[in-house]
Amino acid sequence: MSITSRVHPLGDQPHLYRYAAESFGAKAERYDRSRPSYPDALVEAIVAGSPGPEILDVGCGTGIAARRFRARGCRVLGVDVDERMAEVARRHGIEVEVSTFEDWDDAGRRFDALISAQAWHWVEPVAGAAKAARVLRPGGRLAVFWNVARPPEEAAEVFAEVYARVAPETPAPRGPAPTLDGASALFTRTADGLRQAGGFGEAEEWRFDWERYYTRDEWLDVLPTHGVHARLPEEKMRDILAGIGAAIDGLGGGFTMRYTAVVATAVRAAGDA
Repeated sequence: MSITSRVHPLGDQPHLYRYAAESFGAKAERYDRSRPSYPDALVEAIVAGSPGPEILDVGCGTGIAARRFRARGCRVLGVDVDERMAEVARRHGIEVEVSTFEDWDDAGRRFDALISAQAWHWVEPVAGAAKAARVLRPGGRLAVFWNVARPPEEAAEVFAEVYARVAPETPAPRGPAPTLDGASALFTRTADGLRQAGGFGEAEEWRFDWERYYTRDEWLDVLPTHGVHARLPEEKMRDILAGIGAAIDGLGGGFTMRYTAVVATAVRAAGDA
């Protein structure tokens, strides 16, 4: 299997599947309350490695990551393709402009860091990297990241059984990103885009491990927000939730999800256009 075939459940060019990126807004409130956040160490490393506090958050969604950076004293502007997601972020005090990143009008504004949480795969990698180079100040940091979920082996097995029975055409989601191999492929895709666009130093991969305990109801709340469910019929989604709920009951009513937050990061070179 090639590395690009593991980039995303939608294939090696997920940015072409805008319907999936734009499906999250239908569940904006659920997305905001249920999606996992990001570890303190990740936020601190990005802030420490940036020359100033001006942050652009690409694909900011409901502002889950943006709020973490604001709490560290940063000033954050979000860009998101979905007005429904943007409205939730605004209610949390995050300024958001609605556009695809490739078409977004930067109006001459420049930033110390560009972040993208769980969203950079929706951006065309070379065009996105070129736009990032334009809006970052020299020495500014691009840092795009994904949470990779690794459920306990017993949970992964029973979840896979439910999907095999109810929706065999749909891969059982372990979390918002597929696997560590998949996240490494996302890093490679990002690094290749940066290299082709120019204007950046060599990309680095950072990893941060953390955990979260989920009750049955908490996991059933987050599950419909995963992109692999974007076009499932409502009846099939109900069957999946019923099967997963029963499986978690069999595990004692909850489980601990181990996460690895994988960051692709590079510094904007000085003097490049």
